[in-house]
Amino acid sequence: MRELGRRMLGRCLTLLAAGHQTWRRSLQVRIVTITLVASSLLVGGFSYLVATKITNILQENARTDVRQRLESGRDYTAKQMAVYSRPLEAGLQDTMVGTVDYLAGGDPQQISGVVVQLRADRSGGVIESRASPNVNVDLLLTPQLRESVSGGNVASQIRSGDLGNGRAKYLVYGSPVPTRMGQLELYYFVPLSRQDVTASEARSAVLAMGVALVLLLGLLAALVTRLVVRPVRVAARTAQRLSAGLLDQRMAVSGEDDLALLGASFNQMATNLQRQILRLEEMSRLQRRFTSDVSHELRTPLTTVRMAADLIFAERDEFDPAVARSAELLQAELDRFEELLTDLLEISRFDAGFAMLDAEPTDLVPVVNRVVQRLTALAERIGTSLEVEIPDGPVIAEVDPRRVERILRNLVGNAVEHGEGRPVQVRLACADKAVAVTVRDHGVGLKPGEEKLVFNRFWRADPSRARQTGGSGLGLSISVEDARLHGGWLEAWGAPGQGAQFRLTLPARAGDRLTASPLRLVPADAAPPFAGQRAGEPAALTESPAATDPKAVAP
Repeated sequence: MRELGRRMLGRCLTLLAAGHQTWRRSLQVRIVTITLVASSLLVGGFSYLVATKITNILQENARTDVRQRLESGRDYTAKQMAVYSRPLEAGLQDTMVGTVDYLAGGDPQQISGVVVQLRADRSGGVIESRASPNVNVDLLLTPQLRESVSGGNVASQIRSGDLGNGRAKYLVYGSPVPTRMGQLELYYFVPLSRQDVTASEARSAVLAMGVALVLLLGLLAALVTRLVVRPVRVAARTAQRLSAGLLDQRMAVSGEDDLALLGASFNQMATNLQRQILRLEEMSRLQRRFTSDVSHELRTPLTTVRMAADLIFAERDEFDPAVARSAELLQAELDRFEELLTDLLEISRFDAGFAMLDAEPTDLVPVVNRVVQRLTALAERIGTSLEVEIPDGPVIAEVDPRRVERILRNLVGNAVEHGEGRPVQVRLACADKAVAVTVRDHGVGLKPGEEKLVFNRFWRADPSRARQTGGSGLGLSISVEDARLHGGWLEAWGAPGQGAQFRLTLPARAGDRLTASPLRLVPADAAPPFAGQRAGEPAALTESPAATDPKAVAP
């Protein structure tokens, strides 16, 4: 029994969930439901008022008829009893019998359901009460009604009882009849069965019309809503196809109404968007081709200039100091130019979709140590110490070691450059399905909103700062693309005066989907408020439990 109850509860919850989902997703269902509920309340209230009014009218008509008959019967009874001055006179009882039979309709056996009774006042005691037909009506006479009539008033009430033809509702009217031998009481018992049947039929008719009206209103609302919602749904499906890249999708337009105007406007908008997108794609293609062609074409003159510059730089000791300094500057700028050219070629490969991932099982511990060792000299020249925290054992992941090393070199180099001479911390950790590296500096940090710009091409937090490493401004942009190529995340956190921290999270096996990171994005010693940024992660993925930044989005 308990198991059956649980099953029933489960089915009810499932139906409620399905209904709630349908309510949220379907505009037509909401409009039809609201229309049905509102019209049901309105029609129900109107039907109740109409049925009540009809019942009241029928009862009032019955009261008016009974009052008229009561007044006529009272006068007739008074005339019949005027010849008697004492209760014990001969013929009094026969006169009462004839009077009530006449008032009831002349047939003491069947008088259309109306019962008439003539009885003596309570103060009397020798006059016997008479009713036509001869039934017991005492159950329908309440003490309150008898008392009111005995006081000389015309009184009425509605009571239910059985007077021989089954239980029914009766309208009881009583009136005093003054005579020379004392006051008599005349009562009419009129059945309300016909009025009840008429009122019930009226209520049924009103209810049936109300239900039909509600259903008609619901059907009308469904049809009207369908006429409005259907083009909207078509527009939504067309918009989804357009967003999926099917730029030739259009809505079917028929007629000249507002919905047709909406469809025509939507199609015109789609055409303009298609034209603009195609133009932008062509411009982007030309730009990428131009960048790639220029980068490749610059290779040959750069090689020639590099050879000449190397020769001049090797003989700089034989030149005067001004020329020797010019040779050193030429060598340094050629290094920066060659690095920029290499980065441009890499960016052009990413833009063209030609970048390939050469993943292989790699121990990341030597990769991290190698990056730190190569940047130790730069850190010592600036006065920054590099602190490394890595696991004792190997950290194996299926990655492209060249790209991972380039990402870490960019991150550590930026941390050293913007660390203001304070220590830079590099941490490596692993989990079952992910590995992560964080690079933390304690420099000026990032202002609110800058964490969303830090991965943009050629963006710098402070354009007035002199570069110590001579970077091209494309390092973090390339790092983002490398992380995305691995299916990983590259995230940034920063706060003014608290420094910045970058976190690289990669799947342990190539092709796996990341759901969490083994390291925190926000440092434990960071004080709120802070900001965070995740690059290379789809918007549907959730933040790792360790990272507390709720506003991280992919650039």
